[in-house]
Amino acid sequence: MTKTSRYRWVIFWVLSCQYLIVYFHRVCPAVVAPELVKTFAISGTSLGILASGYFYSYAITQIPVGFLSDSWGTRKTVALFSSVAALGSMLFAFAPSFAFATFARVLVGLGVSATFVSSLKALAEWFGGREYARISGLLMAMGGIGWLSAATPLALLTETLGWRGAFVIIGIITAFLAILTWFTVVDKPDSNNTTSINSKEKEPEYNLRASLSYIIRQKHFWVIVVWLFFAQGTPFSFFALWAGPYLIDTYNLSKSSAGNVLSMIAVGMVFGSPLLGYLSDRVLTSRKKVLVGASGINVLVWCFMIVFYQDFSLPALFGVFFLMGITTSSIVVIVFTVVKELFPLEMAGTAIGTANLFSFFGGVIFQPLI
Repeated sequence: MTKTSRYRWVIFWVLSCQYLIVYFHRVCPAVVAPELVKTFAISGTSLGILASGYFYSYAITQIPVGFLSDSWGTRKTVALFSSVAALGSMLFAFAPSFAFATFARVLVGLGVSATFVSSLKALAEWFGGREYARISGLLMAMGGIGWLSAATPLALLTETLGWRGAFVIIGIITAFLAILTWFTVVDKPDSNNTTSINSKEKEPEYNLRASLSYIIRQKHFWVIVVWLFFAQGTPFSFFALWAGPYLIDTYNLSKSSAGNVLSMIAVGMVFGSPLLGYLSDRVLTSRKKVLVGASGINVLVWCFMIVFYQDFSLPALFGVFFLMGITTSSIVVIVFTVVKELFPLEMAGTAIGTANLFSFFGGVIFQPLI
């Protein structure tokens, strides 16, 4: 048990570094946007198309990667897909044209799409019951650190090496994490040899159609995915696209000041994700109370933004966006904990991947509507 307790933290930190790089890849185009516009001689619309290539490939693979994490296991799935992300980053660095760069971003999105779902699957195997939400919260916090790392550190790296050199370095780091995952991550504890990677035990056969059929017949699952569609679709649209122009136009902020305010979303993720997990596991011992409470606070924050927007000072904006980070991003930890607990562990990956699809589907629908 002592060996198991120690080694599961090795697995956690490897997967956490993988999730950090997922968020880094997700937001890094915003930092190098002026360089991309200049290099490829493209408009703002074309830049949006280039950046969105990541999200489309990420979204459409959520059900397949969920199934693969259940059938192949986390180690094989994350290592293989991370290799694709590394290749995409390297191709992006040497892209000769806009079309080639867009294709490379699609590869990056495809490559990182397996990390979140597969990591939650592995953590469910290694961390049980009333510690799962806290561990998932720490994983989500690492995503927030990745978001912050794609700001100033990437800007400094770009100034030193140029944007192409910076993406070569990012590709090398991604490839290293893929190799590290292959040699260190174990899908689940083995009673005979905890850290055995090449287990000789015959893996059970999984049926995607049967798993999906079982999942979609559960009424509680649809309550969760409707929540994800609305509660994640609107923030994905607002924070990923419209929040910057909103802050600049409404409060006359500079681009750098607006960026500082937006960074509070990531800070909220870093601090809020472990906090909500702890409240759910130890204090309230309830998923529902935390989920409903955070959702209620989120509604109140939106109402304050509508009614009192003329009275917001810059410190108040920092506070509002910090709360948004907790109640829109951190709360996802509780949602996917609920999804995991609704179904047998052997189909947890498929269930989480299917649910996660609705988050991105909401973003696709609400961006043009907003």
